[in-house]
Amino acid sequence: MTELPVSPIGAHVPVSGGLAKRGLAYAAEIDAETIQVFVGNPRGWATSPGDPDEDAKMRERDDLPVFIHTPYLINLGTPDDDAAERSLGSLRHSLERGTEIGARGVVVHTGSAVRGGRGQGLDRMRARLHPLLQELGNDAPLVLLEPMAGKGQTLCATVDDLGDYLDALDWHGKAGVCLDTAHAFAAGHDISTRQGMRDMLDRFDTVVGAALLALVHANDSKASCGSNQDLHQNIGDGEIGAEPFGELFRHPVSAGVPITCETPGPKKPHAKDVRTLKGLRDGE
Repeated sequence: MTELPVSPIGAHVPVSGGLAKRGLAYAAEIDAETIQVFVGNPRGWATSPGDPDEDAKMRERDDLPVFIHTPYLINLGTPDDDAAERSLGSLRHSLERGTEIGARGVVVHTGSAVRGGRGQGLDRMRARLHPLLQELGNDAPLVLLEPMAGKGQTLCATVDDLGDYLDALDWHGKAGVCLDTAHAFAAGHDISTRQGMRDMLDRFDTVVGAALLALVHANDSKASCGSNQDLHQNIGDGEIGAEPFGELFRHPVSAGVPITCETPGPKKPHAKDVRTLKGLRDGE
């Protein structure tokens, strides 16, 4: 039997006070093996330059895979031209900062049509995102598309939705996927059993292919399956439960893929979530 690769486990970490000074210290305190960070205000459009010394320290940590999450306001499917321009500028900034800190990927929500239907939203998304993907050099991070919980005119929520979304981008080589378990559950994938998690990952393999899965957000859910509500919960304290997360480390699609928690903090519950996932990974 072929031995499966080992997934590094970590969390989204706070960086107020310095990407390296605060973020790396927090990572060490919760025993994280991979981290995700914001490089600006997650709920605004303002961007800020990096600190060269902090950036250098981040690049030096090649033992710690780093990912960036873009601001929540980004929506590349919007019919509003001003919001679209701001979205592209914010994403471009995150990609530039990703190159500066040595990030593997930049996570962006797949967005909403807002009005006019999914087809029009996908067309708008393609017209904006595809040219940006074409600009990216080999050293740039991947753009990691994160399906959402499915509320409103969401462009991509289920695994099947990813097929059309990636079709719209011509399956570009700089585009990958970040799967969020709470989002998948809210979108209707019942992953509250190990078999359910296997079924979702099997479907991902069929529709997308394992090679495109670059990051998993491991989040339990306060909301029920199919609710379309994006409500994260600590591992084992929500509607999914802890046991199904063990399948992430056994399934060939997700084995070896970095896993980060975006669960309620602060440090103590984050550390507990990391320990819980490590126990599931290591068979404890």
